[in-house]
Amino acid sequence: MAINIQMPALSPTMEEGTLSKWLVKEGDTVKSGDVMAEIETDKATMEFEAVDEGIIGKILVPEGADGVKVGTVIAVLVDEGEVVPADAAAPAPKAAAPAAAAASAPAPAAPQPAAASAATPAPTAAGDRVKASPLARRIAAQTNVDLTGLAGSGPNGRIVKADVEGARPGVAAAQPAAASAAPVAAPAPAPVAAQDFGIPHTVEKLSNMRKTIARRLTESKQQVPHIYLTVDIRLDALLKLRGELNAALEPSGVKISVNDMLIKALAKALLAVPKCNVQFAGDQLLSFSRADISVAVSIAGGLITPIIVDAGSKAISAISTEMKDLATRAKDGKLAPHEFQGGTASISNMGMMGIKEFAAVINPPQAMIMAIGAGEKRPYIVDDALGVATVMSATGSFDHRAIDGADGAQLMKVFKQLVEAPLSLVA
Repeated sequence: MAINIQMPALSPTMEEGTLSKWLVKEGDTVKSGDVMAEIETDKATMEFEAVDEGIIGKILVPEGADGVKVGTVIAVLVDEGEVVPADAAAPAPKAAAPAAAAASAPAPAAPQPAAASAATPAPTAAGDRVKASPLARRIAAQTNVDLTGLAGSGPNGRIVKADVEGARPGVAAAQPAAASAAPVAAPAPAPVAAQDFGIPHTVEKLSNMRKTIARRLTESKQQVPHIYLTVDIRLDALLKLRGELNAALEPSGVKISVNDMLIKALAKALLAVPKCNVQFAGDQLLSFSRADISVAVSIAGGLITPIIVDAGSKAISAISTEMKDLATRAKDGKLAPHEFQGGTASISNMGMMGIKEFAAVINPPQAMIMAIGAGEKRPYIVDDALGVATVMSATGSFDHRAIDGADGAQLMKVFKQLVEAPLSLVA
């Protein structure tokens, strides 16, 4: 019996992907667990494994196809001697559906009168799939709002956060009609048009990861009110302890980095100041009982944030070993979705690049990120006397909807104390 192999959802936010490479060809026999293709998602390039056994009867979507919707039939698996059904090629055109849909649905880009918008629910579905942003889906799930039939005010009728919040019980009724129509009346910003002034250049198509980074960071700066708090931290004691630990761990082949120790310090600080270990969720606030730290890792084509789960309870040597493994597999595109999705807070270290100080953009739905600058020799007051110390600047970016400035300041204070008196990190 022929089995349709569909484009998988390799991450919770994935709606479409690029079929980067086929690792099998028509006529090949596969069994459960065999890697059949490499698929570029909105997060990374991942391997796609076979679930069933059989023979690749027909490949319907060629490698390199972009914008392949989740659920699209990409190949057909048959038993030995079985003939591929005649209609098996029908799903193939879905790979080009995004471009066709964009060309045939220009209407949402034009402002519509409020009455017309209310009478005609915007085209929020492509086929049977509701078009909604990941944030809108998450808020809808948390507030029990049915997305089916909701009018979307985003690009091409996409349901966004404002649409879901306006549909929550008691919210829409409390607002005047003009106010509720406002999100629809404000069209989404038009894509930035390339301007060619005759300067020699090349054109590179954006990867799904880069598109997602651009979208998520834009949403973060537009929707999340950032507050930034910076402290200068003396590193001499931490560097001395690191040297002693590495000397002791040398026989086991473990080498601890400064970043490993800062991951531990941030986790312990979040547990000590639980008001910062939170997540804003519309009319709810999630408070976490453990600190899962997302660590920014630069990879080809973008950035990914593998997670050290429960970093506050792990030894620094364990964090170091785990971080090296995660970073290596991240650069090879081998991370599983649960290894880079989630986390309660993030840390981004650009000190190794000589950056003295910077303010990082919050990674939604998290409510804070710690930006680490370079440790450098600076004039510093030591025991009430001017001296020279190794000092770094750390800047916390906080979601002001969830975290008050005083609580953010308390977290920065505790983080500073832990780094300057690092023995507590190994206690």
